[in-house]
Formats: sequence, C-alpha cells, structure tokens
Amino acid sequence: MKSTGIVRKVDELGRVVIPIELRRTLGIAEKDSIEIFVEEDSIILKKYKANMECAMTGEVSANNMTFLSGNLVLSDEGAAALVKEIQEKISKSK
Repeated sequence: MKSTGIVRKVDELGRVVIPIELRRTLGIAEKDSIEIFVEEDSIILKKYKANMECAMTGEVSANNMTFLSGNLVLSDEGAAALVKEIQEKISKSK
C-alpha cells in the first residue's frame, strides 16, 4: 500500500473528504459510487464498477464483451470507439 501523506479527520457524522487531487487522479467524479472493502485493519475505497460495465461508454449489459482475461469490458459501441481511436493513433504515428 502506498502512502499519500494526506491525513483527514472523520467528522461528527462519520464522513471523510477525499481530496480533489486524489479524485482527479483516480477518475472519481461527483456522484460516483465508491465500494468499501475491509482487509485486516485497513479500509479500502475503490471506485465502484458494475459487473459487465463498458470501460468506454459505461453501459452495463450482459451482451458486453470481455477482453484481456476479463480485465477489459466493452459494449459494441465502446469496442468501435476504441478501434477508431487506436487506428487514429497508429495513422498519426506513421
């Protein structure tokens, strides 16, 4: 586990503010859901990602496809957008 050096106090309602620098770095926007895990004496917060949520569009569907041993989930639209972006970058690098 990597230390950020950031310390926050828990308020009277049990809330902790996640600094904007960390939210930006981790891609956590206002209203995003956070999943809470406990491991021994640690609390781990992760941006919640629904099962079969497309990494490009955010669409959740049982019809979405998985790639990279399940580490990448894409809808048809997300896959098309990714292919287009990859093709554009390849043509620019030539």
